[in-house]
Amino acid sequence: MSKFNNDKVMPRYFAIAVVLTLIGFAIIGKAMYIMTAKKDYWTQVASRLKRDSVTVKPNRGNILSCDGQLMASSIPEYKVFMDFQASADDSIGKRNRDSIWAANIDTICYELNQIFPQKSAAEFKQHLLEGKHKVQKNGTIGSRHWDILRRRIDYNTFCEVHNLPIFKERTYKGGFHWEEYNTRRKPFGTLAQRTIGDVYIAKDSAKNGLELSLDTLLRGKNGLMHRRKILSKYLDIPVLSPEDGVDVVTTIDVSMQDLAERALVDELKEINGEMGVAILMEVKTGDVKAIVNMTRGNDGKYYEMVNNAISYRCEPGSVFKVASFLVALDDGVIDTTMTIPTGCGVMEMHGRPMKDHNWRRGGYGTINVARALEVSSNIGVSYLIDKYYGRNPRKYVEGLYRVGIHEDLKLPLVGYHTPMIRMPDTKTTDRSKYWSKTTLPWMSIGYETQIAPINTVAFYNAIANDGKMMQPRFVKQLMKNGEVIKEFEPVVLKERIAKPQTIKTMQTILEHVVSQGLGKKAGSRSFKVAGKTGTAQVADQYGSYHSGVTRYWLSFAGFFPADNPRYTCIVCLKKSGLPASGGGMSGVVFHHIAEGVMAQNLKRSVDDARDAESVLTPDVKKGNNSAANFVLASLKAKGSVSNNSNREVSKNVVPDVTGMGAKDAVFLLESRRIKTHLKGRGKVKSQSIHAGSSVKQGMVCELILD
Repeated sequence: MSKFNNDKVMPRYFAIAVVLTLIGFAIIGKAMYIMTAKKDYWTQVASRLKRDSVTVKPNRGNILSCDGQLMASSIPEYKVFMDFQASADDSIGKRNRDSIWAANIDTICYELNQIFPQKSAAEFKQHLLEGKHKVQKNGTIGSRHWDILRRRIDYNTFCEVHNLPIFKERTYKGGFHWEEYNTRRKPFGTLAQRTIGDVYIAKDSAKNGLELSLDTLLRGKNGLMHRRKILSKYLDIPVLSPEDGVDVVTTIDVSMQDLAERALVDELKEINGEMGVAILMEVKTGDVKAIVNMTRGNDGKYYEMVNNAISYRCEPGSVFKVASFLVALDDGVIDTTMTIPTGCGVMEMHGRPMKDHNWRRGGYGTINVARALEVSSNIGVSYLIDKYYGRNPRKYVEGLYRVGIHEDLKLPLVGYHTPMIRMPDTKTTDRSKYWSKTTLPWMSIGYETQIAPINTVAFYNAIANDGKMMQPRFVKQLMKNGEVIKEFEPVVLKERIAKPQTIKTMQTILEHVVSQGLGKKAGSRSFKVAGKTGTAQVADQYGSYHSGVTRYWLSFAGFFPADNPRYTCIVCLKKSGLPASGGGMSGVVFHHIAEGVMAQNLKRSVDDARDAESVLTPDVKKGNNSAANFVLASLKAKGSVSNNSNREVSKNVVPDVTGMGAKDAVFLLESRRIKTHLKGRGKVKSQSIHAGSSVKQGMVCELILD
């Protein structure tokens, strides 16, 4: 084994260490050189090659009516700008562009005026020249982002603007550029606005209605794209494609919605109402075909501001009496033949006076149960409920829960408030839940409860549907690319809210309310209507009933046709002061809605359009009837037509033109140089110059047509 020579190895290690040290210093020196002397160069290189991950927004799904009409859709809008420093790095290109600008600016401004007539061509020219000569902070002349218009424009208008001289050039050459926005449009304007909902486009967030409730479905899923900048140009590399939102098919019928809205607004204007609600529901399915929420604005006009149909809980008034009697009838404690001593219209109930609406006129005296609902007697209802449930009010409230008036409808809309019907509990310290001896009689007629209109109409719909309570349905289907991906079937909340015989009895009573009671104005001559009126005094915004001006909640709830119910409807109006009548005001709106809906559903045979008294072969006027004979012969129609055209009458004699059409009569008279004046339409009834008279120069004949 050779001996290790330390004298030879160490110099070698030292040499290697020196070389590595020099290399390290060289690397550090080069890095310092790049960071200082070459900093600008490598910054420019970095700007030419830049890589970012960009989120790609999907298209928001559409909201459709039940028959496929667009009620809300996302469409692009554009804001257009001008870069007056485009081609600034190319002196020749800039000079050419400036010369093109000078030659075309008048044409551009004229065309802009044609597209946007609100602004004159001179104003457009002044505005563009202002941007062209604007001095920037860095001393350059010309704005790089000068807005041509201060508002957004739709796609078709954008295409027109983009096609103008200079604007149609490439961005870096002509300077025309734009920003694209997605906006939510409603083709039917404010129709069902609070139910369809709104979207904050700038924040990409839903505001209310179905837009908010189904936001995750409508929104879709974001995509991902790598954006790489190479030599001042962007190259987009898709990584994950965006998934567009689904289309939502609602149960809303546009024509019914429009009909209900117009009927409600007309009545609100008539009575100077503060607020109005109308809900139209299909009996068998629970489909909400129309839902209207109108509130008076500061300008006196009516707008859909809040979805009061699902959120405005208040004391429902007399429409609640149906639930009270339905409980009593179903429990078997009363029947329709039972009589009630309402007296003179005033009865003391545990120290407080209960009054009927006609107490000043002497009241109703002794009436039976059915008549008590027909005339909406407060005493009639409260007397029986207090008599049979006064010792056990819990049984009455449990009955209300049983018949579905307290049911949580589980609506797919944000803002829905469930009913508040309290159970008897005298131990609570909460004043609003305190149960006194007067609570039961006043609760039975619609006070001391809080119920939104949607719950009331669902309850009446169950009566119309032979006791089966349906959940109000707002959405029927979810669609994507024209195909149904999910179907929402009708949901039954309660198979039976009461015994079948009880339901039949109540249906009959409600029909009599319209035909014989206070709901006559809601009825129709063409079909039967069943329903109940309601007039309740409601608290003001401070919770007071005695602030000087009395506010009333007027309602009518019912269904039609009564013998085969197809639709249930509720109309609620809020107004201040008298007169105030649920049947006379809300009932009128119900009538117009019912009549309009049934008219839309009429299907007639073509034969029904024939007038039995019409003449199938029309009368043929006298005159030159060769054309008429040809038409009748071609139609194989029988008709006796004379071809007496008075052509054989002498040119010097005034012809008889009575019975002729205007064309033939004028031709015959003017062929004899007789001027004519025509009055009326149809056949010649009389002529001012008698037939057979000698023709004289300057004659004027007036023809009366009928």
